[in-house]
Amino acid sequence: MAPAVVYCNQQLLRRILMEITGLILNYKRFAVHDGDGIRTTLFLKGCPLACKWCHNPEGIGRSPELAYIAHKCVGCGECAAVCPSGSHEMEGGHRFLRENCTACGSCADVCLGEALQLYGRRISASDAAEELCQDETFFTESGGGITLSGGEPLLQPDFTAEVFRLVKVRGIRTALDTCGLASREAIDKVLPYTDKVLFDVKAASSATHEAFTGCKNERILENLRYIDSRGVPIEIRIPLVPGVNDGEIDEIGRILAPLKSITAVRVLAYHGYAASKYESLGMSYPGADLVPPSQAILDAAESALTAHGLTVIMPDRKE
Repeated sequence: MAPAVVYCNQQLLRRILMEITGLILNYKRFAVHDGDGIRTTLFLKGCPLACKWCHNPEGIGRSPELAYIAHKCVGCGECAAVCPSGSHEMEGGHRFLRENCTACGSCADVCLGEALQLYGRRISASDAAEELCQDETFFTESGGGITLSGGEPLLQPDFTAEVFRLVKVRGIRTALDTCGLASREAIDKVLPYTDKVLFDVKAASSATHEAFTGCKNERILENLRYIDSRGVPIEIRIPLVPGVNDGEIDEIGRILAPLKSITAVRVLAYHGYAASKYESLGMSYPGADLVPPSQAILDAAESALTAHGLTVIMPDRKE
C-alpha cells in the first residue's frame, strides 16, 4: 500500500475515534413551543433532577433503557428468539424479565407490535447535526432553528456544543432547553454557540425545589444570573403544579424581575399524561397525587408575574 494511502487511512481512523458522540432519545420535527419559529428538537438522555411531575421519565436515566408496553404485545415471540439475556418468556403469555435486560435493543428491532422500545442510542455530533438540518428551509422562512432538550443537554456539554457549532456553520439558530443544574464549565462550553436559552425555574424556595426534584436550587439560580450576565436571550419556563409551586409564583417573579436578558416567561400547566410511560419503564409514577392547575390558579400566576413587569405566555385557555 502506498505511504500516502496509509497516511490517509490513519487520519480517517483518528478522526473516527475522536468523533464526539452523545446519548439521545429522539427528534421532534415542526416543534413550535421549543423556541422561536418552526424548529426541530433533539432530546438527549440523562437528567440530574427527578421532578415529581416529570412527563419524560425516559429521559432521566443516563444509560439506555427498554420500555415494554404490554397492551401492544401481539405474542409473536420474536423478542424471545433474539434476546441474548433471556429477558423474554412466552410460555403462558409474554413475560418481560426486566432484571435480566441489558438494553441491547435486539428485541425492539424485531418487535412486530412496537411493544418494546429502546430509549437511548449513541450518535455522533456530525450525524445529529445532519439530521437536525433536514428542515433548514422551514427554519429560514419561519425564523426558527434547532433546539437541544432532554433530559439535560448540559450533562453532555461536548456533544451539545459540537452539534450547535456544526449547525451554526450553516447559519441555523440554536436554542438550549435546560433545567440549569450544571457546572460553570459545561455552560461556558455551550453558551458561545447558543442563540437562546429556555431555562426552567421550578420553585423559588430551595426547600421546595429539593422536596419535589431531589436537588436544591441555589446553583440553578446562580447559573441563571450568570447566563443573564452574558446577554444571551432567555425564555423562562415555569411548570405550574398546584400544591408544589403555585404559592411561590410571586417570589419567582421577584427573582426574575431584575434580570435583563429575559424575553418572556412561559407558564406550563402540569398534566398527568405520562403515567403510562412510567409503567412501561417499570417505574412507579411519583405524580399520582398531583392535579392540573385550575383556571383560577392560572389567572393568579399570570397576574403575579405580570405585576413584576414580565412578559408572560400562558397555556391555551380552557373553554
